[in-house]
Amino acid sequence: MEWRLWRQSWRTWLRLFVMAAVVVVITQEGCVCGGDVTYDGRSLIINGERRILFSGSIHYPRSTPEMWGSLIGKAKEGGVDVIQTYVFWNLHEPQPGQYNFSGRYDLVKFIKEIQAQGLYACLRIGPFIESEWTYGGFPFWLHDVPDIVYRSDNEPFKFYMQNFTTKIVNMMKSEGLYASQGGPIILSQIENEYQNIEAAFHEKGPPYVRWAAKMAVELQTGVPWVMCKQTDAPDPVINTCNGMRCGQTFGGPNSPNKPSLWTENWTSFYQVYGGEPYIRSAEDIAFHVALFIARNGSYVNYYMYHGGTNFGRTSSAYVITSYYDQAPLDEYGLLRQPKWGHLKALHAAIKSCSTTLLQGLPTNFSLGQLQEAYVFREETEGRCVAFLINNDERNNATVQFQNASHELMPKSISILPDCEKVIFNTATVNTNDTKRIIRTTEIFDSMDRWQGYSDVIPNYENTSLHSDTLLEHMNVTKDVSDYLWYTLRFQHNISCAEPKLVAESQGHATHAFVNNIYIGNAHGSHDTKQFIMQSPVVLSNEINNISLLGVMVGLPDSGAFLERRFSGLTRVEIQCSENEFYNFTNYAWGYQVGLFGEKLQIYREENIDMVEWSKANTSLNQPLTWYKTFFDAPIGNDPVALNLSSMGKGEAWINGQSIGRYWVSFLTSKGEPSQNNFRPCCENSLSANRMFHQ
Repeated sequence: MEWRLWRQSWRTWLRLFVMAAVVVVITQEGCVCGGDVTYDGRSLIINGERRILFSGSIHYPRSTPEMWGSLIGKAKEGGVDVIQTYVFWNLHEPQPGQYNFSGRYDLVKFIKEIQAQGLYACLRIGPFIESEWTYGGFPFWLHDVPDIVYRSDNEPFKFYMQNFTTKIVNMMKSEGLYASQGGPIILSQIENEYQNIEAAFHEKGPPYVRWAAKMAVELQTGVPWVMCKQTDAPDPVINTCNGMRCGQTFGGPNSPNKPSLWTENWTSFYQVYGGEPYIRSAEDIAFHVALFIARNGSYVNYYMYHGGTNFGRTSSAYVITSYYDQAPLDEYGLLRQPKWGHLKALHAAIKSCSTTLLQGLPTNFSLGQLQEAYVFREETEGRCVAFLINNDERNNATVQFQNASHELMPKSISILPDCEKVIFNTATVNTNDTKRIIRTTEIFDSMDRWQGYSDVIPNYENTSLHSDTLLEHMNVTKDVSDYLWYTLRFQHNISCAEPKLVAESQGHATHAFVNNIYIGNAHGSHDTKQFIMQSPVVLSNEINNISLLGVMVGLPDSGAFLERRFSGLTRVEIQCSENEFYNFTNYAWGYQVGLFGEKLQIYREENIDMVEWSKANTSLNQPLTWYKTFFDAPIGNDPVALNLSSMGKGEAWINGQSIGRYWVSFLTSKGEPSQNNFRPCCENSLSANRMFHQ
């Protein structure tokens, strides 16, 4: 009775709130035919048809355009209906009003590839995205807007947020990419997990949520908008769930007229330097997807379906270059079995009975202490679908259902599309494990193949930016480099038998030079960013120069008041004993942004001879050294990886393109580096120059 009353209210609500869209049909073979996209309390409705949809996150800048077709094709083969992606503001608007949509940033090309392969798209504009992406996707120039407070009822922020959101929506409209125009985009997202921080903004939080929803809806995309993890998402915006177990944790839509959508089902977890990979089993993912569908869920997105690579300096603080390598498609775009195959079988099982799931009357009842059933019946058609669930994580269970006995494996769900025969069990994996095989094609172990260049260590007199105190790292570098030099000079008048240089930092790493001699380094971690470096030092009787290189390994990506974050050195002193020290925190400091080699862009072929290269030195303790070599690309179309296990910390370039940071010397608790390999950006080049600095 209650369910039928809800159905009546859906119709009333849809007339009031859901905007109708113009239906445009595309006749190209294999393309999605767009149309009217609405929803009710059961599911999204596309062209008048309720749909259960499986979606996979693939982020266009975390792979190359040459890979997009293959990745999307493999997702489709795996039973995915929708490709979901964020939109990356800092890539597209690096300076106010200056836009970049070329190469890996070609959002339109990516969406059109989705359409060409007959899939739908979900566009998560944000424009705050988090996503373990540097600065949460915000361009750093936003930091310098006067009086700005990010993600708050703040006029300067709302002005720029609306500008960018409107830019993206208008671009999609101009290309006819919304379903209302015949395109593949059936959903858009505004904001991202805002409720996690909303309370920090007090009275400025709720009005911002209402403004963001109203602003988005008024852009008239013709398709629904969502807000993830926002239980008070204003009508008609749909509140959705993120997490690993939304079938258990999601409180449901905030209106009976909205469907139950899962925008992030984490297939593993991001990995940080010094951290071990998180392995989530195919069985666990399948269990929670089936449970969500059994509890009236109708849209599940895998985050990530393909994680890819954080090229360049795009990863957030301490996040490694490889992103969600344990996803159904690994970093290289290869099938991760049995995860990919097991989920494919799950999708097929659910789709085989989706009509009854979407139209049948749902009931739920107990089959035992830790066992239960969810049943969907179509009274007029006589069809029936059942999910038999064993929540016991250790023991099998025998249950009686419809006069038949069923053996349920521990922590499993059996799907019976006719309420009689089991066609899928979440704990029964019929896909064989595969192992990624890496074959060595070339070894760069001969020092004769390498040339090196030692970067310049600046002293105070070489710097043009001066201050009488320690400046905040990000505000000085403006995110154009990971590196910031802090320099000072002083006359030696310290009577100290065994002086130590002490530098305290808020992250992420510091290298110290005294009178151009390297004396040591220290770093923090993802969980403990603050650290103190202490190194013995030999002081000259005359003028002493201290040069400290502050290093960021990605900007922060989340939390309230992101614009107020502090990073970099907070205290510098020469210490003689516990109670005797000479503090230089408030002193005459000189600053230089970046390394000299970065400024000259010596990683580009046209600039390679702007510095003097020499035969590489075999010494293991050579900080701030660039290395270069040349090689021919391996034959074939297989993904190419570079093994950097002999390196320390730095960044790597292929043909002038940065393929990301490496930090092999930062070991896990098991004594292993978090990551050794990269996938280069230029698969089919005949020759390439490779460079590293550390």
